[in-house]
This record gives sequence, C-alpha cells and structure tokens, in this order.
Amino acid sequence: MWLERGSRIPYGWHNMVRMLLTCLLLVLGILMPLPVSGQGGNPYDADPAARRAGSALFATRCADCHGADAKGIGAPDLTLLWAAGTDDERVFRTIQRGVPGSNMPSSSAPDKEIWAIVAYLRGISTVSPFENDIGDPEQGRELFLSMCVRCHRVATQGGSLGPDLSRIARIRSRDMLLRSIREPGASVAARYRAVTFITQDDRRIRGVIKSEDAFSIQIADTSERLQGYTKADLREMIHEERSLMPDFGTERLSDSELDDLLRYLSTLRG
Repeated sequence: MWLERGSRIPYGWHNMVRMLLTCLLLVLGILMPLPVSGQGGNPYDADPAARRAGSALFATRCADCHGADAKGIGAPDLTLLWAAGTDDERVFRTIQRGVPGSNMPSSSAPDKEIWAIVAYLRGISTVSPFENDIGDPEQGRELFLSMCVRCHRVATQGGSLGPDLSRIARIRSRDMLLRSIREPGASVAARYRAVTFITQDDRRIRGVIKSEDAFSIQIADTSERLQGYTKADLREMIHEERSLMPDFGTERLSDSELDDLLRYLSTLRG
C-alpha cells in the first residue's frame, strides 16, 4: 500500500515521515499556536524558517503534481497565483478544502503546516520589480509580432504553444526573461517540453503534450493543431528535455533588439 497523493514512500514509513517533518518544524521554531482562520494574513509571511519548513512539506505532499519548482506537471503553476491577485488566505483555503471535481484533495494537515507551505509558495512567486529603462518599446512590439506571436499570446492575440505573456512583467524579472530568450532550454516547465511521436507508418509529429492517460495521449503540434492518439498506435514517443523554442543568440537577435523586446515585455502587466 502507498501513501496518498502519489507518494512513493511505503505506507509503513508514513508515521516516521510525519515524525521527521514535525521535528523539522519544531527545530525551525514554527510550531506555535495560530489563529485557525488566518484572518489578518499569513502569520508566517516573510519568515525564513517557515519557508524552509514549507519547502520540505511541499516536496513531500505537493510536488508530484505541481512539480518540484511548483510550476506544474499535471496540475497548475502555483507561482502565478499571486501575480493573478490571489491572496494568502485563498491559497490556504484551497489547500485545506481541495478543489471539487479535480484531482486536488482536501488536506487534514494542521493549519500551521498549511501556512508554512503558503509562505514558501509566496516566497518563490515573488520577483523583483521589472526594471528596464533601455530600448524602444514600439520597436520591441514589432519584434514580438514578427518573432514571438506565433507561439506566445498577449491579451487576445497570438498562439498558445508557449506561455501566455500578458502579465509577464508581474511574474518574471528582466534577468529571468533575458535567460529565457537567449537560452530557453536551460529551464523548461514540464508542460512545455518538446515531444515527438513516431507513428506505425513512420510519420513524425512534434509538439507539446496537452493531456495523457494510461491508454491515450493528446498533443498540440507545431502548427497548434490538437491531435489525439492511442498509445498502441504509436511506434515510439520521444520525450525531450528541451523547449520547442529555439535559442535566440546574437546572430538571430542583436543585443539592441533584445533591449527593445525586453522594454516592450516590461509593459505587459495584465
């Protein structure tokens, strides 16, 4: 028998894991009486010890679905919650009550542990202000429309193979975006990793996975067409660690053009 929430720790170790996590919280000094409602905000907000404990709890209980970096595997990217205007109380209640009709279960964990997870998530979701005072935003917009809009969306315009950039300046710093453009393969969220299907008649279809179960899989190909297959009809599935997005080195995008593009992206706050 196995633990709930997809853990791969044998059930017999459940009490030991629970004890170790409790000891960790005690050592970090955050097992103290807390208000049940959490009204007035997270009692562990900006508490480094609580965030470390929350990180350990998240890795044990949440990472299987939300990813080790909280950016989602088969579940939503949690680092976007605060940029979308969600407050700590709402995140706390969602973890506590679960999401009816989804794979997100309710939690019986003590409030103090849930608040520690919330503190950790908020800590990794907060980026420094997007400061970019060089470049021409109008030129950057033209570059976006010529080079990026096929895969990325801003408001109602653009594609969906890559992340929606409508509020990118609220959730990513300038340095993070610069690295994502120059070397997009350096860090790729699971849902944007490239995959290639080889059919029984030797056709190759490349794209990103949109949904998958034990018997079937759905892909958005590089033309953004949704295609579904039964796994038995596929000769091979090649999962890649890299992104569909190519590297934009200086030979493809000069430093001055990159400044223009970043200046435009800095205006996108949703």
